[in-house]
Amino acid sequence: MKTFSIGGIHPNDNKLAANSPIEQFPLGESVSISLSQHLGAPAEPIVSKGERVKCGQLIAKASGFISANIHSSVSGVVKSIAPHPDIIGNMVPHITIDVDSRQEWIDGVIESNEILREIHLNPKEIIERIAEMGIVGLGGASFPTHIKLSPPPGKKAHFLIINGAECEPYITSDYRIMVEHPEEILIGAKIMMRALGVPKCIIGIEGNKRPAIEAIDGIASLKYPQIKVVPLKTRYPQGGEKQLIEALLGREVPSMALPIDVGVVVQNVATALSVYEAVQKNRPLIENFITVTGTSHSIQKNLKVRVGTKIDSIIEKLELPQEPLMKVISGGPMMGKAISRLEATTLKSTSALLFLTAKESKRGEESNCIRCSKCVEACPMGLEPYLLNKLARANRDEDLEENMVQDCIECGSCSYVCPANIPLLDTIRLSKSKILKLLRSRPKK
Repeated sequence: MKTFSIGGIHPNDNKLAANSPIEQFPLGESVSISLSQHLGAPAEPIVSKGERVKCGQLIAKASGFISANIHSSVSGVVKSIAPHPDIIGNMVPHITIDVDSRQEWIDGVIESNEILREIHLNPKEIIERIAEMGIVGLGGASFPTHIKLSPPPGKKAHFLIINGAECEPYITSDYRIMVEHPEEILIGAKIMMRALGVPKCIIGIEGNKRPAIEAIDGIASLKYPQIKVVPLKTRYPQGGEKQLIEALLGREVPSMALPIDVGVVVQNVATALSVYEAVQKNRPLIENFITVTGTSHSIQKNLKVRVGTKIDSIIEKLELPQEPLMKVISGGPMMGKAISRLEATTLKSTSALLFLTAKESKRGEESNCIRCSKCVEACPMGLEPYLLNKLARANRDEDLEENMVQDCIECGSCSYVCPANIPLLDTIRLSKSKILKLLRSRPKK
């Protein structure tokens, strides 16, 4: 099986919810929809307090080149447009909507589950529809999809890669949609191929997801010969864009460069499904798939949840146990974020709610680096995390840049393998942010 060449680790998969089919999570009394749930400028509200909105109605417009439209995930009345806490406790503008008993879609949305295979839009119309429907990347970064499908002048895409690796432990939402919606994903890939004007698409799926490989490859080999399914070695972080491109195409993305610089566009399988629904069914991105999992309880589920659903309402509805020192993670244990405010709400990109016991979430006591080089061996970018940590603590910015801290993908492999329990990722992430600001502030040559 194919894989990337440098570093990587294999933590316990813990795919506890892999055999749990997707369930529709019921609507609550209200939703609070963040205006900052995509990479780029926050969207600007176009509705007012007291206004009644329908499910799928545009409620906030993209406000910049890198921004995305936001739609109501319910039918109801706008209660407020005001700051509300996000998962890390920042107060961010949200549109709160009280859900009413009459749930209805805006005109034009196709609610049927019938699979629509014929693509009628041309490339320009596809990109416009994707932008209109507020589709963003669902692999983590939430980058507006229409921007990714519009390479800048002088750049040309030759391949589309669909990321089905889902290498993070615990998360199984992508796996379930590959098993349950394989042809819709393939049609979504075909739509993006048309938008980009590329003749080939590769879907990379880790080998531990055999039912997903069989489901998608079985249909692709019969109906979509231009789309190839390639099994990947189970290895973290196989789903990183640069690692995936190297594994599937043997191309190396240079430092500070993007996949399009080597002729590639990478999209997630959940994004492909959302593109299918947007283009074929006029359906905005108002709900997503979330794995609810953890070793602290027996409830292992994959849910389809409306954007803006309160996290504490999910906990309450599922009757999940809570310990005083339990940690709840949005995403996986490697790259997810600890949730500090359970009254925060789900975003378009929320992929999992992971519950860690107090014992699991407790950090080991930090000791001195023993120069074992395990972090160097694990780094998929070929960096020296122990050195970057030392330089960061000494505020040696020039040396940090020279040693390529800006290339860190923040996968956490170094911290995972460190026997001294040094919080390498925490230190490196802060230094990377500082160096990137310095680089962006310099005049372009």
